[in-house]
Amino acid sequence: METLTGTVDSIVFQSGSGNFAVFRLVPARESAPVTVVGNIPVPLVGEEIELGGQWVEHSRFGRQFKAAACRRMAPATVKGIERFLASGAIRGIGPATAARLVARFGDRTLEMLENYPHRLSEVAGIGAKKAAVIRASYAERSELREIVLFLETHGVSGVYATRIYKHYGAAALEVLRASPYRLAAEVDGIGFRTADHIALALGRDTSHPDRLAAGIEFALLQTAQAGHCCLPEETLVHEAAKLLGADRLAIADSLAGLIRDNALHTEDSQGATLIYPGLLYHAETQVAARLRRLQTRAVPARSADAEQAVAAWEDQEGVTLAAAQREAVAAALRHGVLVLTGGPGTGKTVTVKGILAVLAEQGFKILLGAPTGRAAKRLSEACGREAATIHRLLEATGGREGAPLFMRDDRTPIDADVVIIDEASMIDITLMHYFLRAVPEGCRVVLVGDVDQLPAVGPGSVLKDIIRSGAFPVVRLSEVFRQAGESIIVINAHRINRGLFPDVRSNADFQFRELADETAVADAVVRLCGQELPAAGYDPLTDIQILSPMHRQHCGVENLNRLLQAALNPPDPARPPVGGGTAAFRLGDKVMQTRNNYNKGVFNGDIGFIVGADNGIALVRYPDGDILYERGELDELILAYAMSVHKSQGSEYPVVVMPLVAGHYIMLQRNLLYTAVTRAKQRVILLGAKAALHTALANDRTRRRYTLLAERLRGEDLC
Repeated sequence: METLTGTVDSIVFQSGSGNFAVFRLVPARESAPVTVVGNIPVPLVGEEIELGGQWVEHSRFGRQFKAAACRRMAPATVKGIERFLASGAIRGIGPATAARLVARFGDRTLEMLENYPHRLSEVAGIGAKKAAVIRASYAERSELREIVLFLETHGVSGVYATRIYKHYGAAALEVLRASPYRLAAEVDGIGFRTADHIALALGRDTSHPDRLAAGIEFALLQTAQAGHCCLPEETLVHEAAKLLGADRLAIADSLAGLIRDNALHTEDSQGATLIYPGLLYHAETQVAARLRRLQTRAVPARSADAEQAVAAWEDQEGVTLAAAQREAVAAALRHGVLVLTGGPGTGKTVTVKGILAVLAEQGFKILLGAPTGRAAKRLSEACGREAATIHRLLEATGGREGAPLFMRDDRTPIDADVVIIDEASMIDITLMHYFLRAVPEGCRVVLVGDVDQLPAVGPGSVLKDIIRSGAFPVVRLSEVFRQAGESIIVINAHRINRGLFPDVRSNADFQFRELADETAVADAVVRLCGQELPAAGYDPLTDIQILSPMHRQHCGVENLNRLLQAALNPPDPARPPVGGGTAAFRLGDKVMQTRNNYNKGVFNGDIGFIVGADNGIALVRYPDGDILYERGELDELILAYAMSVHKSQGSEYPVVVMPLVAGHYIMLQRNLLYTAVTRAKQRVILLGAKAALHTALANDRTRRRYTLLAERLRGEDLC
């Protein structure tokens, strides 16, 4: 391995994750810059660095230094110091201030910043307050450099240093040395695998108790990501042992210790011991207790005759409800908790309007909510009154992912007598826990949703479990009304739900185009969005949504997004990419927020457009306003020309285009196809193999989710 030392001249490209860079470096004692490329943390312009790697000859770009390791050094020359300070690395110092500082202190500038910050006021434009800001920022930079050096000395990428320092501050090195597995539980963006890599690099033994405990908790976390609230003990031990390469007996002993310390919880059901992470155990037990309490504590309606109240509303509005709809409206008057479920075209909206009107007539204060902003907007438009996301109903104020803080809870509950939640199939057990915690005593809760759609992305099957429990009134609407039945999309949605092949011949609004291979399908998707559908009057960014069953493969979300970005928003030299590089985000890109950010007020699945970009900072326009993303925050965004079917829940689009190819067979299920089709309002176009479509129709086996919510709601005795 060769060594190359020099000063960073400019950054050509940096990946969104910050661990791959292409930059220009001026080698020591030379004047001509050279190109450096490598999987290393992105350096700062003006930094002096020492690289380990080798020279290579690129067929297109010529001679380059391929770096495998990078060590930062304090700038030693006056020119290097000025470029380093002018790069924006230190708050309060820009190019002009950097020039004045170097002019005053020369090669002692960094020494002044670190040891004599009071002398900064000798420089024009720097007062006491600004000097304090500069000193604090430089101190942070020095501590951060120590963390980077510590990690890289132990063979770990320094790209994680910023996140570690942001969380622990000056205590970061102490935590790294003493308890590296804490990173997985406490630092956003660092999971078990990264913490394990750091710990092993620092010399931790593979059988260290901290590693076994962290590995078990990680295995349970993966369980939650698969939709489970708990896992059978034998399965958990097996998965953790496989993950860690550890002895099963050692895993079982560590698991017993976690249970004794109440870090994990157990329940015995049907002869099996189920293991819960603490958060999900608490959420599930509290959801069950709260629902049962709300069911029996609802404030009585003024009118004791529910049927008469419903009939009066029908007469007033000139509406004749079907028997099931009438039953649902009456049940909302009688019960504290009600579930209303049904597919498209079955009259859920009219029924909800009836519930709203009849309950309002009784003097109840009613709030409407939904899991996502898009679903809340649809509910508001359908009912003619304001609806909000559940997060806004709860007044989210900020907090770490998975443990948000809300203004509304059991001490300061929602101000409502009735809360109606639409798209309830999307609610996972954690969000339901926070919601029910904020529902006041005596309040009614009406859950509306299509139980045949995909379950929530998060853990649990809340709506399905409530229905399965048999402990609460459930009204299922199954009759497709004539007006809605005229829609070929609604007709085919119900055919798909029964496992029947959709009608793809009688109406151009529902098409299946049989194509030979995945490349042909991907090319057809691009043609549809770039040419055919725009020629028919559809906006490719706002009217058309590509939904794919999987993220990977040629027709997966990731590749389709790359192809569609290239076709719909190609590179423009006049509009530099956000963050640098041709593969980065571009001005005008359609993007999606991928995690809940309570501080910014944007949530997992929110769709926006990049309307501003400057020096690695992006401004994204969402329906509720513009959100600024600073450097290092762009990893919360992904392209959204195409998205997974799961991410589309709660939304509607004029046109849905969906690839169905053999490579997606693992994900091809009836409820996935049904969910995708029911997102469309005007047209559905399916592309791919007829065998893949048949596979999806035939597969009605929904993957079992381990949860005991239904049993708790029935009041079963769990040990």
